[in-house]
Amino acid sequence: MTDYEKTELVNAFYQLRSGADMITDMANFHMDYFNMDNIDANQMDIHFNLPNEQDKEIFLVWHRMLMFETEQAMQAINPKLSIPYWDSSADRLETSPLWEEDFMGSFEDNWSLNRNFGHDGLLPSPQSITNMLQMSDFFEFSNFFERQLPHSGAHRWVSGAMVTSASPRDPVFYLHHTFVDKLWHDWEETHDASFYLRTDMLRYDGTYVFDGETLPLVNPNSIVDSRALGVFYAENGLATLDNYIVSNTHLPEELFYYRFTIQAGDNFIAAENTTSHLQSISEVILTPGFLAESGSNFRASIDAETTSLLARNNQQQYPREKKPFDDVELEQVWLWSEGEMDAKDPAVVMQTFPNPFDNKITITLNKKKDCVVEIYNLTGALIKQEFFEFTDIIEINDLYGLAAGTYVVKVVDANGETLVAKKVVKM
Repeated sequence: MTDYEKTELVNAFYQLRSGADMITDMANFHMDYFNMDNIDANQMDIHFNLPNEQDKEIFLVWHRMLMFETEQAMQAINPKLSIPYWDSSADRLETSPLWEEDFMGSFEDNWSLNRNFGHDGLLPSPQSITNMLQMSDFFEFSNFFERQLPHSGAHRWVSGAMVTSASPRDPVFYLHHTFVDKLWHDWEETHDASFYLRTDMLRYDGTYVFDGETLPLVNPNSIVDSRALGVFYAENGLATLDNYIVSNTHLPEELFYYRFTIQAGDNFIAAENTTSHLQSISEVILTPGFLAESGSNFRASIDAETTSLLARNNQQQYPREKKPFDDVELEQVWLWSEGEMDAKDPAVVMQTFPNPFDNKITITLNKKKDCVVEIYNLTGALIKQEFFEFTDIIEINDLYGLAAGTYVVKVVDANGETLVAKKVVKM
């Protein structure tokens, strides 16, 4: 990103917290409908609906709309803004420029985010991303994606607000979920297999009102292609714009602004009676398949203004005021599985919750099977053992008698193979 883009993005996040405070509204909504399974099994929610609740599943598509809603609000502040993606499989250091005070570091103290890099988990490896993108079944892909390191890793590694159900409080949430959305886009480009059983979703059901505006009704299946929202991802210095018809549905002028080379063609159409603008810091290329229809208002240009020395010297900062979030009881999200999971192994434990626990522990497998659950104290003594036959939902009850402290839960299959060994805390 250019210095201009960094400053303007940080400005926009601060501005979104003024007035109606869109960031707080999104974080509260995400927290309220994070996972309703233990509250009201009939209530729609956002997370952890696979593999058993395909009729409720909206994880990837819901977050796509949340990123789009955020980006639209930012573009109302500055039309040249887009939310960049944080590739957490490549940018893995806490000393990265991502965390410097002029970028994401600005929010740590001002918003009291309590980040603790690396404390609660690992970031994904490039190989884990590659393996995931090779999965062919959409629901298996989405389930793996949500629970494993390609998605959960950044939440756990950043920690603080990011490992709670109010994770949208942290601006890096938006950079992370833009990367999640890009990976879904990449998977869909290869497999063309995304589909949802639902025709509506929370917040985007045509009834939710924020700051006096009713948000639109969105059918999840209408946006399984990110192009439906006019969203394109640049990679390796190139933004390829294709298979899109300018409609001005969301903005009176559709501005496609990239610091990289823009290449528009292959059925990219600036339609009659629409206004659009391709603007790059480096180069705009129109290739066969690009069409500006008669009656369209289309232009392409190079942005020399924001990159000039004068522009950099005159860059204005929106006030970086301290505005800690209101204290609420935030539940840490320990449902996301720890460590790397082999996408070809259908027998790995997917959830162990709650953690800390009081009276019981629930373990969810992603395949029914016979298994043994063993609980050890930290001296290695076996203190509880239960056998389960052909099930994917395991409940270990009557744990009130255990002393407060740390234990290890071990799940072993019928062949004696350990599926997982995980530390849990007794309250």
